Amino acid sequence: MPAPGTIGLVTTDELAGPSRGQEGIVAEFRARGGMVGGYHATMELLLLTTTGARTGQRRAVPLTYVPDGDRYVVTAGNAGADQNPAWYYNILADPDVTVEVGREAFASVAVIAGEAERAALYDRFAAAYPVLDAYQSQTRRQIPVVILTRRSWPSR
Repeated sequence: MPAPGTIGLVTTDELAGPSRGQEGIVAEFRARGGMVGGYHATMELLLLTTTGARTGQRRAVPLTYVPDGDRYVVTAGNAGADQNPAWYYNILADPDVTVEVGREAFASVAVIAGEAERAALYDRFAAAYPVLDAYQSQTRRQIPVVILTRRSWPSR
């Protein structure tokens, strides 16, 4: 059982380690109940834990999001790179994920938005985070929009 004041995941007894290069943000997020400073201080931030498609290791990555009712919307912008981020390929292989928001953690399913819904959600996300349009202009790929929906019970 986790110590008081820490996050307990519904899918495992241990928190997943951070994705490469994200150690500081993940640690700060968890230590401060979902709050971080610096560049991300004014953004809505969540931690998405996926299972590696090749490694099978669970890793957490911080992502900006916009709420959509009881769902969370994230984008696979990858700073405008021509490849999708690793976490995107992980959810294609295994859509069962864990989401941490604030001090809460819960099992979720990740679904790539279909084209009609994608357009509306992309516009909402870009309105909140205008950098998304800059990322889109830097790449030939269409940046995927991903919907995270809470599961009522862990799937594993």
